[in-house]
Amino acid sequence: MIHSCFNKVKCEAAEMKKVEYREQALKILPWVCANCGRDFSGKKLRELTVHHKDHNYKNNPPDGSNWELLCIYCHDNEHSRSLDAEWLPTHNSDSDKGATATHSPFAKLKNLLSKPDNGEGKD
Repeated sequence: MIHSCFNKVKCEAAEMKKVEYREQALKILPWVCANCGRDFSGKKLRELTVHHKDHNYKNNPPDGSNWELLCIYCHDNEHSRSLDAEWLPTHNSDSDKGATATHSPFAKLKNLLSKPDNGEGKD
């Protein structure tokens, strides 16, 4: 099995950091998903994950200001939304095409409304 860490010591240290900030987050934050509001306790607590608000996993302030607890489903959704956003165009390509409609249904409306009344239909 190939590991992303080159050094076993670095891998273990990274895993320890992960456990430390998760434990800290569970101590200071309520056990509720910040997105969907589901409550987690008991065995379901393992489904609650720590999400870094600024997406920087190295930014772990002791007060937890960069963390929020998300359930595994909302956490996955949060990260997939940011990945999807990378593939979306940065501008509206439809507006670049210019006008495509050739018919203007209200073009002669002003003329119809300004016709003089010939007195028909009055009592």
